[in-house]
Amino acid sequence: MESEGLREFQAHRGRLFALAYRMLGSATEAEDAVQEVYLRWDGTDRAVIGSAEAWLTTAVVNLCRTWLVSARARRETYVGPWLPEPVPTARGELGPLETVEEREQVSLALLATLERLGPVERAVFVLREAFGYAHREIADMLAISESLSQQSFRRATQRVRADAPRFEVDPGRAAALLERFLNAARSGDIAALEKMLAADATATADGGDRINAARKPVLGARRVARYLAGLFRFATPEMRVETREINGAPAMVVWLDRTPVVVVDVRCSAEVVTSLRLIVNPDKLAYLGRVGGV
Repeated sequence: MESEGLREFQAHRGRLFALAYRMLGSATEAEDAVQEVYLRWDGTDRAVIGSAEAWLTTAVVNLCRTWLVSARARRETYVGPWLPEPVPTARGELGPLETVEEREQVSLALLATLERLGPVERAVFVLREAFGYAHREIADMLAISESLSQQSFRRATQRVRADAPRFEVDPGRAAALLERFLNAARSGDIAALEKMLAADATATADGGDRINAARKPVLGARRVARYLAGLFRFATPEMRVETREINGAPAMVVWLDRTPVVVVDVRCSAEVVTSLRLIVNPDKLAYLGRVGGV
């Protein structure tokens, strides 16, 4: 039988995971953070806790701040480009994503940009932008002044908006474009692919030290088209390719049995693809395999 403390924690678990994931960019590490906070919660005298939400939120965000320091050191030696772990979102795994702004907050593009922020700036930005906390509340959680919270949010917002331009494309149109793009890639139609790519399109692949992938972004429509067509030449009849909602947007997922082997995140503007992020590191696809396998 579940204890009262566990039931209360479970009521907040989904929001805590969404917070930890936005802070860390890793679903696996977010799960670990939530579990660690539960152990602390379970060992705490809850009679002295005024608000479970405030206590749990504070515990998660400060644990993630600590972890980000070591994570940054690891990512400095990461082989090739580092991209966030993909998370399926069609079932509300990261909270409601009903607006362009809400979808943008969990996009792989934005999460990659957040890597450039310091732990405090990232915490302030996530708590304010994604969860709507007041600066007074954020200051209390992070043990900083309210003015520092405001300054950190302004700096973070300026950097994020400068580095991650937003493309307000209807999800239905994006899905249709992705489907045409997928068909062209699978058939090796380089000319069709090139027509659907912006002239300055980019493709960034994250294989870490597990999978041999391009160590630097591929630049330009022609090179990206050839790169994608080349990747799909290695497809086998056992592989299944489908469109799934990943991080708030339609994405291409290639499965081998129940195991995802690549996720292709596509950013669109008008009727062309502007950038692609390919995640092929199996460590980063493990969470998707656990929760999204069909």
